[in-house]
Amino acid sequence: MRLARDGPGPLPCGPVRLPRNAEPVRSGATIGNGVCALSTRIPDASRAGASHVRSTTQAGQNPDSFDMPSVVRAKMPNRHTGIRRDRSRETEGESIMNGKRNMVAALAAALLAGAAATASAQSDIKIGVLLPYSGVFGGLGKDQDISLEMGFDDLGREVAGRNITLVKADTESKPTAGLAAIKALILRDKVDMVVGIISSAVAGAVRDYVHGSKTPLLITNAGNDPLTGELCSPWILRTSFSNSQINRDMGPYMAGQGYKSAFLMAFDYAAGHQMMDTFKAGFTAAGGTIAGEAYPPLGETKDFGPYLAQAKAANPDLVYVFFAGGPAIKFTKEWGAFGMKGEVQLAGAGWLNSALYVKKQGADALGTLGALNYYPSIDTPENKAFQEQFRAKHGRDASEFGVAAYDTARLIVSALEATGGNTDDKAALVKAMHEVEFTGPRGPFRIDPKTNNVIQNIYVAQIEEQGDTVGAVIRHTFPNVQDPPMGCTL
Repeated sequence: MRLARDGPGPLPCGPVRLPRNAEPVRSGATIGNGVCALSTRIPDASRAGASHVRSTTQAGQNPDSFDMPSVVRAKMPNRHTGIRRDRSRETEGESIMNGKRNMVAALAAALLAGAAATASAQSDIKIGVLLPYSGVFGGLGKDQDISLEMGFDDLGREVAGRNITLVKADTESKPTAGLAAIKALILRDKVDMVVGIISSAVAGAVRDYVHGSKTPLLITNAGNDPLTGELCSPWILRTSFSNSQINRDMGPYMAGQGYKSAFLMAFDYAAGHQMMDTFKAGFTAAGGTIAGEAYPPLGETKDFGPYLAQAKAANPDLVYVFFAGGPAIKFTKEWGAFGMKGEVQLAGAGWLNSALYVKKQGADALGTLGALNYYPSIDTPENKAFQEQFRAKHGRDASEFGVAAYDTARLIVSALEATGGNTDDKAALVKAMHEVEFTGPRGPFRIDPKTNNVIQNIYVAQIEEQGDTVGAVIRHTFPNVQDPPMGCTL
């Protein structure tokens, strides 16, 4: 057995030689003339910021070398009377000496704990980056990756003497792979927080594990409503949007523009239904009617023709949709060829004509209205400076995906500065994030402490010709859009 010193309690302070008739005693007793057990409580290691504090006993002696389970007291025979005398009764002098030893031990332990805390403070701040670097959303993941890196380059990779290190993991755009990746980041890599996640399916897969581990997760894209609604967690914040947040005001807005009848179309999955349901509620409340709805299967639809035929047959004056990425490019091309363009207004969630690919859509996208939390054409000094820097580095416009990641870097650095670089107190770190407010490329930014969802502007833009290409022109701004709790209690 080994006697190790890991917290409050008795501390041996000298060599122990035990006769056969030895018996255990409480701390504070003496053993013969060689060993004392100090009763002083030294600072607990966990309070001092260190995992363990061990005290040496005498010069050159390792405290781990004691091979006994407890401190003992020996009853030594008096050489004059032959009577065993209890040496645990201290004289006044012995008491004073023990008090001095107690003070020395406490001071030594405090110094050791302080040194351990200092070492911890100088360790790297490790941030897990959980993005799809492969799979169907690989392009979006890479777009956020370069913008996150640019954010830390601009805002700083050191806080309070601690370097910020990014530890990256690939979700492969798959829920099971995403869950395995975040477990590795938290358990193996010991990250202080995690940022990323494009897919709502991946976000849903990791939600319970993140909540149970009490590891802060900053979602930079996935908009699934329940994540900041009925399934909200004090440890999960969203810096991008909720699906309802993007579409909630578009129903009343389009009705106010004179549109009376709408046909809805989106892929048949959670995000598609959440966005269409939110638009429908606002549009019908404002007096509009729904002429029909179509929900093509996600990942299986190769041709939008049959669904466009349904829309045309319903004879609406508005078609409102949600498609993103490759499907958005394909849908817009087919829309331009189907014969409805110019007769029916096309509108929807703004990813239909994202800055990442609107130039590929070209003339087919002209006239489309979209609602989004960011467009490159936002006319503010903050956005102009951001876009100029991004174009200089990457030769293209920054997208709404990139801005979400860039703003997340700013949120993290600002919160870390507020906590003095302390990442041990996760609740205090999240609280600091709630208190961060700034105006960035997308406009005013802050996290709602009632839901952990971002409060931000939502912009309505129309695709127009811009020289020899096309781009979004802002038509209207919904300022400081804030989600209702939607079942969230924090």
